[in-house]
Amino acid sequence: MAGIKVNPTRMELKKIKGHLLTARRGHKLLKDKRDELMKQFLETVREAKELRRKVVDALASYTNNFETASAVMDKKAMTESLMLPKTEGVLDIAFKNVMSVTVPQFNFEIQGSSGRNYGYAFTSGELDDALSELGNILPDLIRLAELEKTSLLLCDEIEKTRRRVNALEYIMIPNYEKTIKEISSKLEENERGNRTRLMKVKDMMVKAQMEQSKALLDEE
Repeated sequence: MAGIKVNPTRMELKKIKGHLLTARRGHKLLKDKRDELMKQFLETVREAKELRRKVVDALASYTNNFETASAVMDKKAMTESLMLPKTEGVLDIAFKNVMSVTVPQFNFEIQGSSGRNYGYAFTSGELDDALSELGNILPDLIRLAELEKTSLLLCDEIEKTRRRVNALEYIMIPNYEKTIKEISSKLEENERGNRTRLMKVKDMMVKAQMEQSKALLDEE
């Protein structure tokens, strides 16, 4: 793995060590974030799975009752019975922050009269049951949509965080460590070279001084 190309100076060494320290701190924070995101994701998926099972069973019962009502009722009477509902649903969408992920919050409210908008003379009991089941399941459907959207957003953020963690762990931190090692090795090599040159200069000065002293003695 190649290191980072920089000038092998003490200033650069100090700078790279600072980058390495920051990268290690960021790596730890991102790992903690990833673990917490996984916890939130698993809790959300678990709740969504249980709610989906409940919704599927309720929808199956609703569909069965509605199909039975459609079979026993006149088509015109069925259409007229469902034309003017007395209630309406109001959906309010808000948002909250979960580990830097903005997820939706759906608030559902039914407004209007709770009675039927049709008479019971030309309708079947299965239609009453079907509409009651549909009204009861609407809040669960809204909650399920919220959970599934939240799980998708958390999943995307987990994948992004995982890539950042891997980039720090397997690329950036090893590159910084390798660069620090190379700069340190180069500085040590330069220092040894400087010491060697100083020793040679010193030996030359000592030798020159000895030769000068010898020359003076010979003159005397």
